[in-house]
Amino acid sequence: MAKAQTAEQLMRSRYSAYALGEIAYLMATHPEPQTSLQQRRRELRASSRQVRWIALEILAVERGGIEDCQGTVQFAAHCIASGQRRCLEETSLFERRDGQLSGDWLYIRAL
Repeated sequence: MAKAQTAEQLMRSRYSAYALGEIAYLMATHPEPQTSLQQRRRELRASSRQVRWIALEILAVERGGIEDCQGTVQFAAHCIASGQRRCLEETSLFERRDGQLSGDWLYIRAL
């Protein structure tokens, strides 16, 4: 996937990665030092087999542009899980690696 230039672009690319089961990309764009790589990979694989992502709506974006080091994206991600249609609504925090404008955008956590 191409390098995200904004927090919203990273949000959209991560959604696509979930839909396509691109586990390596999901891990690379979300640091979780407290969880082992093996456990994270196992959890993401299980999730990708159980959930089919069908639509993404961006509801609001605050900062997170080309000249920012931090931003938030509020979204609604629609899926089918266990045969039922569901919606995950979240406001996510994104930051550039090492707080530098040259750093890649990373998903940090839900707010």
